[in-house]
Amino acid sequence: MSETDRIRKIIPIMNQVSDSFCLAKWYHSGIYLHTGQTHSCYHPRPHGISLEEIKTNPSALHNTIIKKKERALMLVGEKPEGCQYCWNVESLSDTHISDRMIRNESIYTPERLKEINTNTWQYDINPEYIEIAFSNECNFKCGYCHPMSSSSYASEIKMHGPVKNVKNHSLDISWFKPYEEDQNPYVEAWWKWWPELSKTLNILRITGGEPLMHKSTWRLFEQLNADPKPNLELNLNSNLGVKTQWVEKLADNVNQLISENKIKKFKLFSSMDTWGKRAEYLRTGLKIDLWEKNLDTYITTTNMPISFMCTFNILSVTSFISFLEKVLEWRAKYQGQFKGDNESTRMIRFDTPYLKEPLQYDMQILPKEEFLPYFDNILNFIELHRNDSDPTKFSDLEFERFRRVRDYFATVNYDEARVTEGRKDFYTWFTEYDRRRKVNFIETFPEMEKFYNDCKQLGIQG
Repeated sequence: MSETDRIRKIIPIMNQVSDSFCLAKWYHSGIYLHTGQTHSCYHPRPHGISLEEIKTNPSALHNTIIKKKERALMLVGEKPEGCQYCWNVESLSDTHISDRMIRNESIYTPERLKEINTNTWQYDINPEYIEIAFSNECNFKCGYCHPMSSSSYASEIKMHGPVKNVKNHSLDISWFKPYEEDQNPYVEAWWKWWPELSKTLNILRITGGEPLMHKSTWRLFEQLNADPKPNLELNLNSNLGVKTQWVEKLADNVNQLISENKIKKFKLFSSMDTWGKRAEYLRTGLKIDLWEKNLDTYITTTNMPISFMCTFNILSVTSFISFLEKVLEWRAKYQGQFKGDNESTRMIRFDTPYLKEPLQYDMQILPKEEFLPYFDNILNFIELHRNDSDPTKFSDLEFERFRRVRDYFATVNYDEARVTEGRKDFYTWFTEYDRRRKVNFIETFPEMEKFYNDCKQLGIQG
């Protein structure tokens, strides 16, 4: 059975609870210990965790009152506002697959559904999947990121100040005082929760910042060596832009944990939204040659798959095929080393979530008649190289994931005021971006010069 068939099979089971029900709200958690925030999916914005609650209940790192109220809404078929992207995708047609549907299929077991149905919405639950950030320390400052997730970005804002005359992502961080990793009550609560949580946790994903720069990441490896969790799948997000020695250290730790059955599985994730100089423009700090060297070091040392998170944004549109060509190149190069697992036959994997914020990075501010052909070309390229049974080609699910991005761009229309706001911010933002980072937008994206100048006219008009 294909991935898409498995997803569609679970939909009616979930709809028996309600047509807005999402298991992620119970069993998934993103926890940002350096800011004291959480959510259960990357679509809703993170919200604050009560310091008072975690003093007596460390599971409140996940089981906040805000999440519990959203769970209550889903149980009766109401739709929490933060999940709007999935509602928008599902409204396109019955054939489109939303992230809610994908997550429900990946999380569902009869036992988990029974646990929810036999308890009230106030019930504290240990998630089966956690994405955890111990710190914001990072050597990159990706344009659409935030100082909350990048210490390098925070340093830039402290030096130059917030970006003026931008409504979206002005980056005023005067209020932002991240906890030091060694003196963080949320980190302390995490390690108090860990002995109980780790008994049932299936997947732990470490993010950041850059996790290979965080003390707690290496402490976790030490903990797992001393106290193995053979049922745990450990995942890690890395920008792969660090010193190669750190990637080698990661690979050695992973090989030891796997070979001694101290964890069940390990997965590495990295981010890339386009390729070459355009990727370096978007992700300040990225050196493509070092990144590709570290990719090769990791794969050849571990013989394990890697997944790319392609945050599809306005700067991906015109050149995303260049990244897809690299995916095909890497699949042809490395696929022979892969022994396979129960999830996918592909050594190199990728997903294409769509970026909504900040607005100047949102593809929806582009003129559709001019830029829709780029989406069609990308989809046609995937279709041309699609073969679900050939792991060196694109899968049906990869095609479906990008088809929804293409169709979302084609059919969803922002009101004129929002588009105008986004385009004004686009010009102001990237003009200042070029000044601060000593780069040049038009030289890097010459095919977007007309759009840039149109945005400039709006900015001049005020």
